[in-house]
Amino acid sequence: MDEASPRRLNDPVAQEKRIFGTDGVRGVANVEPVTAETALKLGRAAAHVFTQLNPRAHPSGTRPKIVLGKDTRLSGYMLENAFVAGITSLGVDVLVIGPLPTPGVAYITRSLRADAGIVLSASHNSYEDNGIKFFRHDGYKLDDRIENQIEQLVFTGEIDAVRPTAGKIGRATRIDDALGRYVEFAKASFPRGLSLEKMRIAVDVANGAAYKSTPCILRELGAEIFVAHDEPNGTNINAGCGSMHPEEIQRFVRETGASVGISHDGDADRVLLCDEKGEIVDGDEILAIAAVDLLRSRQLRQNTLVATVMSNFGLDEAIAEAGGQVVRAKVGDRYVLEEMVQRDLNLGGEQSGHMIFRDFTTTGDGIISALQILRIMKATGKPLSELKRCLTKYPQAQRNLRVKEKTPLEQMPEVMRLVGETEKELSGKGRVLLRYSGTEPKIRLLVEGRELAQIDRQANLIAHAIEQAIGIN
Repeated sequence: MDEASPRRLNDPVAQEKRIFGTDGVRGVANVEPVTAETALKLGRAAAHVFTQLNPRAHPSGTRPKIVLGKDTRLSGYMLENAFVAGITSLGVDVLVIGPLPTPGVAYITRSLRADAGIVLSASHNSYEDNGIKFFRHDGYKLDDRIENQIEQLVFTGEIDAVRPTAGKIGRATRIDDALGRYVEFAKASFPRGLSLEKMRIAVDVANGAAYKSTPCILRELGAEIFVAHDEPNGTNINAGCGSMHPEEIQRFVRETGASVGISHDGDADRVLLCDEKGEIVDGDEILAIAAVDLLRSRQLRQNTLVATVMSNFGLDEAIAEAGGQVVRAKVGDRYVLEEMVQRDLNLGGEQSGHMIFRDFTTTGDGIISALQILRIMKATGKPLSELKRCLTKYPQAQRNLRVKEKTPLEQMPEVMRLVGETEKELSGKGRVLLRYSGTEPKIRLLVEGRELAQIDRQANLIAHAIEQAIGIN
């Protein structure tokens, strides 16, 4: 429950001005820390840190380079220009690729052998927000230590005097073939001997970064597709559509008679599916389908799947029945990936739809995840409604409460008393999770057990105690 706890620096000024959250920087666009001023400083700091980290030597006469991508938010233009100014002022080149899914930026960073990649996106948040995510030269997200280094430079001014002049200033170049490169990369995760011919697929791209890439990938693999919410205007990203509004892909599947529906969030690093009956297939079910298939073909490394503490306990039972096991990480795809890298595993993800198929990519990728399930559907001839039966879920009661402040949980004795009583009532056949969001002013409560009425009542009691203790916005 500590993933949202601040990771403090030694510098006393930095301790008061935290920039990074659990997944990069995020907040209201043009309000600190998501301002042009801070973006410029972050660009300078990141340019300095990444050129030190990349083990590849830069031959004489060549400059380091950083890939810069974004989603479709209006504020992306403002932040993009600020980052270009900051990075080039450190003598580093910028490769500007425009709107592309977050995993596409990670891939292009590796493909172009850049020193780092930066994505301007607030993922599933509404257009008023924006955010900043960083990738290393190898396409993996940053760990806390590197984020701290960047943040330290922003606050201390250590590199203020680093001012290349004349021909040593960096330049910005627009990369026109980034979309095509990413399309081919994603298609390569689907077996050459298979096609998606005769498959009708409904797609909701959330007016976001995948509005071109996902339809293109599916068409080139032979599918008949129906696309919704693919006309971004800067302010309609995630607006009543995408994976945060699953009812929309359910409606679209029923309307089109599709055999499967695909729904992305704004930066397309996650996916939810919808079966032919119009029922949602969430991240836990996608992980179960994929893990069981990999276990059967003996391709799940160490017979182990990585999930988070939020994943349904039924997932553990389904994987155990198929001969594998589940290990759990903190909430956040970066923590799932850390566990996967540490144990050298190839499949992990979150209930929310972030899945990492590490045999193909270095980060959560919505379309690559969807393609793995489409592959299983084609290979087995089974509809998605049948495949998802491999997982029997425990009932869950979830409450996401917007809070005025993030008071430490231990300072809410009545809340913690109720949590303890609830866990005792569940008698080992359920669990309670209570944590603050790392990206939003929210506290998240999950009660899981065998009886829905019981856990719903318990969740209401705890939620009421939270409201009494700290107030709800």
